[in-house]
Amino acid sequence: MAGIGGKPVAIVGAGTQGARLAYMWSQLRRPVHLIDQNEQQLQKAQEYIRGLRKSSSPGQDGWGNMDTFTSNRLKEAISPAWLVLECVPESLQLKKKVIKELNDVASKDTIIASNSSSYTISDIVEDVDLENRSGFLNWPPETPAIEVMGSEETSPEVIALMMEQCKLHKFMPFQVHKSSTGYIYNRIWAAIKREALLTVAEGVASPEEVDTIFKEVLKTPKGPCEQMDVVGLDVVLDIEEHYAETREGLPQAPREYLKKMIAEGKLGVKSGNGFYSY
Repeated sequence: MAGIGGKPVAIVGAGTQGARLAYMWSQLRRPVHLIDQNEQQLQKAQEYIRGLRKSSSPGQDGWGNMDTFTSNRLKEAISPAWLVLECVPESLQLKKKVIKELNDVASKDTIIASNSSSYTISDIVEDVDLENRSGFLNWPPETPAIEVMGSEETSPEVIALMMEQCKLHKFMPFQVHKSSTGYIYNRIWAAIKREALLTVAEGVASPEEVDTIFKEVLKTPKGPCEQMDVVGLDVVLDIEEHYAETREGLPQAPREYLKKMIAEGKLGVKSGNGFYSY
């Protein structure tokens, strides 16, 4: 692995997560390249980052440069980077497409990471024509907590470098020592979502009651039903279907309940109705 020096981190996808990651990677005066197909989204991301910087302090050397690129300048943005993070929507086919595009334009020693919270890097690079798989890993952030997981082909040096750099940039990295659908946190969170759905589906409690007791006991700002509404119930269902494909014995009832809500047009916040009205 070549030295990082003044090489940038490149982030593909300028949504909320991509913008927040760009802000955090720039804290040590390291350059960041933020890439999106939509110029307006890049402008929104820059405004969001400026707001975050106003309420926080950089490292002792000041903030790193933040350059934005539209997707038609992908090679220009990616080729000098030591690390490329894809933050595109949670679609396996889309992630495969993007990873292939990144691999085609990145330097050979560039680390390429996916932010996927439900698909492993092994899932994403499967059937994708890649010359070298030693620099690919998963890096789904629950900011500032980050889970670093490679495939069987990922170089141990890549994992070690990512753990070191994450700590320097004020992230809290956790190494996932074995390939795991859902990693660490999301495996636990998936079980909570599943039981919350079962509790409501069986008529044991209403969504409001589930969320209220959850928040009262664990002192969290949102309950599981509120969180699912924010994510989108169609996205929650997709994730649950993927878990069911990879793990035997998961109950069908939570997925059936989600399907019923989705058929009624209840997708959560984005449709105006889910467990709650918005």
